[in-house]
Amino acid sequence: MQTELLTPTGEHIAQAAALIRDGQLVAFPTETVYGLGANALDADAVRAIFAAKGRPADNPLIMHICDPAQLDGLVTVPGRARALMDAFWPGPLTILMPRTDRVPDVVTAGLSTVAVRFPSHPVARALLVESRVPVAAPSANRSGRPSPTTAAHVLEDMDGRIPMILDGGPCEVGLESTVLDLSGDVPCILRPGGVTKGMLEELLGPVEVAPSVLKPLAEGEVARSPGMRYRHYAPKGSITLVSGAEEDVLRAMRRLWQDASRGGQRACVLCFREHTDALRDCRPHDLGSMRDPSETAERLFDTLRRLDAEGMDVIYSEVLPAEGIGLAVMNRLGRAASFRTVRAADVLSDNSGSV
Repeated sequence: MQTELLTPTGEHIAQAAALIRDGQLVAFPTETVYGLGANALDADAVRAIFAAKGRPADNPLIMHICDPAQLDGLVTVPGRARALMDAFWPGPLTILMPRTDRVPDVVTAGLSTVAVRFPSHPVARALLVESRVPVAAPSANRSGRPSPTTAAHVLEDMDGRIPMILDGGPCEVGLESTVLDLSGDVPCILRPGGVTKGMLEELLGPVEVAPSVLKPLAEGEVARSPGMRYRHYAPKGSITLVSGAEEDVLRAMRRLWQDASRGGQRACVLCFREHTDALRDCRPHDLGSMRDPSETAERLFDTLRRLDAEGMDVIYSEVLPAEGIGLAVMNRLGRAASFRTVRAADVLSDNSGSV
């Protein structure tokens, strides 16, 4: 199969929509990351998403719409969802809703709910309008890889696997949407994103964060949302997060880099701009300013992909406070590292201190 990389002109968007109506796949930009879309009501088309990505079938997908009216007959809209839709749609918020039998099981991994989102990106919205069907779309990358924030990232993973990529330029947010579960007494964030806990609480009152956001699912626990179960967002090299007091972290990262390099591994560090000079001998990769977590979010996946291009075997990363958009950053970094963390103080005392 030849994969076409096209600018999102009206003609090309119409071609892409025709492919979706015909049961085929199209990659397209959203404000968060690039999505790999198929007709959400065509079970065979949705199965093709899983095949193209190498995605496990128990990992549910998000259904994208261009108008809340599209939900009629597909879901039951929870009462609290109305205010959220008015406040945050279109935008990077996904809401779990009870589904009807019209939504195929393959979209939801057999769950009784479906994740629904109304994206704000103009190309995504134009494609959804032209397609005239809801579109199931995970990120347009091979399963487990860093999510794509440019069309070039998509082509790297999907060339020859899908017929078309619409190139809408770099994504603005850079991390996938917030996923919110309204089924309990207290709303619960299953995956953090650009719509933060604080933003939700201004509208809803108290909001919980699922424990699996910052640690693996418990044995036997069901993945209720995309991005909960598997190692995600990961480069080929091994990532370790380094926590602790600022100066301890810098000293520990230097020691870890030196040890890895002496062992013959190609190593680097992910650090904040303020620390690149202090770590200049450790192949530093700039995560952005520690005072601007949104910059880290925007550039994270591109940075992780560059590590593969540079052939890095071992990566040591600084961490952010898990609050605001920093919670979303730490969720993605944590999953990329399989939640492998060392305490800087333990490294400095020659104790690996894995937690």
